[in-house]
Amino acid sequence: MPLAPSFSAMFTTEDNVRIDAAHTPPRRAGDLGIVLAHGFTGSLRERSTRRITHVLSGFGGVISFDFRGHGRSAGESTVGDLEILDLDAAVQHARTIGYARVAVVGFSMGAAVAVRHAGWHGQAGGPGENGRLRGGPDAVVAVSAPARWYYRGTRPMRQVHWAIEQPLGRWAARVGKRTRIRKGVWDPVPPAPYEAAAHIAPTPLLVVHGDADGFFPLDHAYQIYEAAREPKELWVEPGYGHAESAATPGLIRRIGGWVSANS
Repeated sequence: MPLAPSFSAMFTTEDNVRIDAAHTPPRRAGDLGIVLAHGFTGSLRERSTRRITHVLSGFGGVISFDFRGHGRSAGESTVGDLEILDLDAAVQHARTIGYARVAVVGFSMGAAVAVRHAGWHGQAGGPGENGRLRGGPDAVVAVSAPARWYYRGTRPMRQVHWAIEQPLGRWAARVGKRTRIRKGVWDPVPPAPYEAAAHIAPTPLLVVHGDADGFFPLDHAYQIYEAAREPKELWVEPGYGHAESAATPGLIRRIGGWVSANS
């Protein structure tokens, strides 16, 4: 089956970073827009992201984009901090082009950003007339999310920290993955995803995690889920690894169905 056609888009964040994006219209008419937030070193142009976009377009229109410092977007990656501004611009873009309901589906770093973004709106604006967050998403899905920062308990995460912290690692990420990473440390350190999760309600939250995730063990999923308030769901997926590359069409269809029913 050919992948759904996408149309180039572009928008600018609150701090004036140009974000490269694409809009894949829904395969069936509807008012649901789904913003797809990729993982660290990912891109809207990767085949795994494009396949996820195609499956989700069966449930709503999809806005996929490259976080700052990734692919054709401007700026440098802050690995989950200022990326909430990128996601916020994508959500507002989805509303601007006509989607009445907007859900966010994030993977790995994108999942951490999705949780932080929804919690940010929960603290800043509170519920609007429809009981959801003013300006925020109508539903949030966090797939393979870290619950806390600086986790180094697995070999893949130690490699990620090397790429972020070492000059040679940043060079390798720039050359090999087209990811430009900002030097230095967070100041201040942003709230951890599990801390932000406490502020998402009454927006529905779905936490999805695999029991074979090689980056973040299941305690990350439980920590986010336990910190969040209702409405919330936790799916522990047997045999599922990490983020976009391990996601099957069946899992993405189930996520699309949940988003459609809960937005």
